[in-house]
Amino acid sequence: MTAPAHDTIAFLSLRPGEDAAVVDRAIRRVVERGWFILGPELEAFETELARACGTDTAVGVNTGTDALALILRALDIGPGNEVITSPLSAAYTALAVMMVGARPVFVDIDPKRLTLDPAAIEAAITPRTAAIMPVHLYGQAADMRAIMAVADRHRLAVVEDACQAHLATCEGVPVGTIGVAGALSFYPTKNLGALGDGGAVITNSRPLADRIKRMRNGGQSSRYYHDEFGVNSRLDEIQAAILRERLALLPAWTARRRALGARYRTALAGTPVVVPPEFDAGHVYHLFPVLSAQRDTVREHLRANGVETLIHFPVPIPRQRALASEQPADCPVADRVCDEVFSLPLYPSLPDAAVDRVADVLRRE
Repeated sequence: MTAPAHDTIAFLSLRPGEDAAVVDRAIRRVVERGWFILGPELEAFETELARACGTDTAVGVNTGTDALALILRALDIGPGNEVITSPLSAAYTALAVMMVGARPVFVDIDPKRLTLDPAAIEAAITPRTAAIMPVHLYGQAADMRAIMAVADRHRLAVVEDACQAHLATCEGVPVGTIGVAGALSFYPTKNLGALGDGGAVITNSRPLADRIKRMRNGGQSSRYYHDEFGVNSRLDEIQAAILRERLALLPAWTARRRALGARYRTALAGTPVVVPPEFDAGHVYHLFPVLSAQRDTVREHLRANGVETLIHFPVPIPRQRALASEQPADCPVADRVCDEVFSLPLYPSLPDAAVDRVADVLRRE
């Protein structure tokens, strides 16, 4: 290993950059109006988000986790039900299932696509199965054609975890619009990130969207009249205003992510890491994961040469202590991937030269 000869390549930068002026303007707009919850910024953002995602409606909520849980609750999925999902994701995917009282059932992942393996789903279906929740991981869609075929055969709802896949498509169809509904997260690290927490449900079912709008606001049909059990999960006006401004920039940011992803794929040929294939041109490169059986050694070499990396995700969800009571099945492919995967820097402001330098460092490992 050698000491860094250049400035460190940060894994991610969350400070507003080219959007700093419009973000400031959005915040001032809300503050000057003095309307902070369930106001015109949220209404406008929901309309603009639905249009961008190719869906009829969008509902802003507090987090992507809440978005998943509210979809399940609006579908009357709860105690006594099971939801089949992926072992490779942020744990919040499964925690959302547990929030409604249902049981997450884990099916192993495809070893190349790293998303839910459609061939393994059927064996996990029981009379208690109510839904399948695929995760569009790292910005690439799960194999939705095959997953929907299984769901249709068994008359199961499909709820898409699209929290890492803003504007991604699967065979040309926007993710989140293929199943009954999709969940988005606006956590600051996401492709479309807020300056705090945020999330949304996207769906082509207006009755489902209307119910979720009630449920996010305590189940109120009108002020102080609560018609059903609900929660307090509302995307606030400041975050909605910021997201409106950033949504306008998202197509260009997505194109830049795709260009950086393509550059990485070319530059990393011949290096000691495995790059998961791009299965669909609709990949939006939320992250750029690679795999190595010598992950710790490779990451230390990169760190010593000024390249930051992170691991997404070091522990498969079924092995999280919080899931022990669910008696999860073994998922050996996910276990192996979690032992080998790590992510390289990729974000719209990352220069091409940084990608080339990362690849050069890896070639010298």
